[in-house]
Amino acid sequence: MIETLVIALGGNAITRPGERGTIPQQFAHTAETLEHLVPLFHSDRRIVITHGNGPQIGNILIRSEEGERRVPPLPLDTCVSDSQGGMGYMIQRVADEMFRREGIRRECATVITQVVVDRNDPDFEHPSKPVGSFYASEDLEKLEREKPHWRMKEIEPGRWRRVVPSPRPLDILEKDSIAAMLEAGVVVIACGGGGIPVAWDGPKLVGVEGVIDKDFASCLLAKQVRAHKLIIVTSVDQVAISYHKPEQQWLSNMTIECARRYLEGGEFPAGSMGPKIEAAIDFIENGGEECIITSTEKVAEAVEGNAGTRIVAAWGNRALAFNAP
Repeated sequence: MIETLVIALGGNAITRPGERGTIPQQFAHTAETLEHLVPLFHSDRRIVITHGNGPQIGNILIRSEEGERRVPPLPLDTCVSDSQGGMGYMIQRVADEMFRREGIRRECATVITQVVVDRNDPDFEHPSKPVGSFYASEDLEKLEREKPHWRMKEIEPGRWRRVVPSPRPLDILEKDSIAAMLEAGVVVIACGGGGIPVAWDGPKLVGVEGVIDKDFASCLLAKQVRAHKLIIVTSVDQVAISYHKPEQQWLSNMTIECARRYLEGGEFPAGSMGPKIEAAIDFIENGGEECIITSTEKVAEAVEGNAGTRIVAAWGNRALAFNAP
């Protein structure tokens, strides 16, 4: 059986912390990231690549805000679509060069992906996702006059950012097209930045001011294209409990039962590993074979079972309970 993989690249795959994030830098990091996926491209596996867009969407918003005196501002759904196209182009171009160099007979294509959300999602009442520029406390009064619809949150003492809703994804409109491309052997880039948030308003499809979590969108896509494995790529080789504490412990394997206990016990915070573990549990509970969480450098090894943290329904005839809290 030919395996279908959904590989969800983290934010560091294209833009690294502390860098300006110039286009040459982004192309260089894209090439470094895809180089680690070469063994998978050489295989007959069907591959979807998803990716985050945090730094990129922030830059697009800053450009939009700075240019408002001369051009109309961009709604957030359009900003996400712009980032999908631009980042997809980078991944495609680097992949095409790699396929030619390696003699890999594949094509790579980006699907501008719309993801349906519920306009009544509770996150619209309590937006939580920071986007765009930082503002000082003394800027708040002016912002309230000029942008009364913005909601602001103090991220650090004296530093504020706009926060927007991050609703749960419900459906991917292009799922059948993505599945058909996978069947044809195309490496598909989809759900960039979590997908473009849209909602049905009667017969009309409307853009939504919000952003969708990339891991939740990748999980939904993996379920809808019936992927065997969901690989969530992050900055560490494995998941850990008691992270950054003296008793820190790296985990090679977990059942979803153990993962849920750790999650409920506060081991995986909402702002970092939490959504990845939630996505893993959801994927396995809905028929996925396994979810792997690992670093970019270890992806190919992890798919073969030699690296990363594997999250499964059960291990042989018994649950993986040896790491349970």
